[in-house]
Amino acid sequence: MEEQLRELIPFLRDKNPQVRQIALSNLLGQTPNGSPHRNLFFNGLQSGGLHKPQETDIIRDLKLLCRDQLAVAHDAFRALVNLSDSPLLVPFLTESSFLTFLVSYILNPDAILADLASMLLSNLTASSSTCSAMLSLNVSVVSDASSTSYYPTQSRAGTSSAPVPYPSGEERDVLALPLLIDAFVQGALPDASEDKVNRKRKGELHFLASVFANITTSPSGRSFFVTPRHVDEIRSAGALEYPLARIVAFTEYKDTIRRGGVASTIKNCTFQTSAHRALLSPDTESVSVPPSTVVAPGIDALPYILLPLAGPEELDLEEQERLPSALQFLPSTKKREVDSVLRLTHVETLLLLCTTRWGREYLRANGVYEIVRGAHMEETVDKVSEHIERLVQLLKGDEAPATEGDDNGKIQTAIAEDEDDEDNKIEEV
Repeated sequence: MEEQLRELIPFLRDKNPQVRQIALSNLLGQTPNGSPHRNLFFNGLQSGGLHKPQETDIIRDLKLLCRDQLAVAHDAFRALVNLSDSPLLVPFLTESSFLTFLVSYILNPDAILADLASMLLSNLTASSSTCSAMLSLNVSVVSDASSTSYYPTQSRAGTSSAPVPYPSGEERDVLALPLLIDAFVQGALPDASEDKVNRKRKGELHFLASVFANITTSPSGRSFFVTPRHVDEIRSAGALEYPLARIVAFTEYKDTIRRGGVASTIKNCTFQTSAHRALLSPDTESVSVPPSTVVAPGIDALPYILLPLAGPEELDLEEQERLPSALQFLPSTKKREVDSVLRLTHVETLLLLCTTRWGREYLRANGVYEIVRGAHMEETVDKVSEHIERLVQLLKGDEAPATEGDDNGKIQTAIAEDEDDEDNKIEEV
C-alpha cells in the first residue's frame, strides 16, 4: 500500500489539474495523526550529525499546491494543517517565502481558503521560533491613496484573485501582525443573519485568535499587544491605540475558538504587570505602559473578562453601581460561559491582575467580588471553584501597608508560594 501511495507523489506535479487533484485526494487520507502510512510525508526529513534536514519533494509540492485552483489548494492546505502538528515540518513551513505567502493569503479579503490558512498558521505558531518570526514579519502591500483597503501582493493564488482595478499606489513593506488583527476584527460576523456572500472578507478567521494567544506566551509577544500603534498601520497615521484593545470585545463571541483565543491572549498579557493599569483603565483615560511614556486610551478589559462569568443574579442598587456599566442590570436570560476551561481562564486572569496593589484595588472598586460570588454559587467544576476561592481571599483580605516603590505588597508573594502547588500554578496558554 505504501509503495502504491509513493507512486502518486510525482503526479502532484502533473500539468493536468485533475490528475493533481486525484493524486492529492488519495494522499490526503494519510495525513492525520495516527494514519498507517503517515510516515510517507516525513521520510527524508530526519538527519543526524552536522547535516541539516533537507526539504523533501512531497512537502515542497504541498506548499506549491496551496496556490493551485480551489479543489487542489483546499486539499493541500488540509494536508499541511494535519501534518503541521509535527515539529519536523515547522522549519520548512515557516521559511520566509512560504510564511510570507501564508500570511499575505490570509490578509487577502478575497482568499477563499483563508480559514484553512489561519488554521495552519495557528498550528505553526505553537513553535516559539514561528512566534518570533511573526513579530518581525513584513508583507508587501499596495493601496490607492484615496482608499483604506490594500492588496497584499504576495497572496496571488488560484483562490485569491488580484483586485480590479489594480491599486495605483506604490508597493511598500508593512508589519504583518497589526494587519492580521484588523483582518481578524473584520472577519467576525455581527449576527447570524448577515449575508456571507457580501461580507468584506471571505473568511471568518477565528483561528487567528489562537495565533495571538500563541504569540503572547512570550514577553516580546505580550509587549507588542500592549504597545500603542497607529490605527492606520498602512499609512502610519491616525490616533494611537493598544492592539489588545481591538480584540477584547470577542470574549462572548459565539465561536468557541475565537472567544477562547482572545481570553487566552488577555490572560497572557496580564503576566506583564507593568501593563495592568493600561489593561484595566477605561478608554476615556490615556495611560502608558512603563517604562514607555507613550500614552493611548485604556484597554478597558475588565467588562470583557467579567461578562463571561456573570449570570442573571439580582444585585441591590449599591452593588449594581459598583459594576462596570456593561454589567449593570443584566437581563434574566444572561448565560455564563459554558466552557469550564474558558471560565477558568478568566478567573486566572483576575488572579494575575491581583498581583499588583493597584490591580487589587481596582477590582475591589469595580464589583469583581459581586460577580465571582454569583459565579461560585453556580460553579460545578472543582478547579474553577478553588480558583474563585483564591480570588475572593485576595479581594477580601487585609492589605499590608503600602510602601513607596512597592506596588505588589505581600499578596504577590502569597500567590507565588501558592503556585508552587502544580494544581494551582497559572501558566501562559
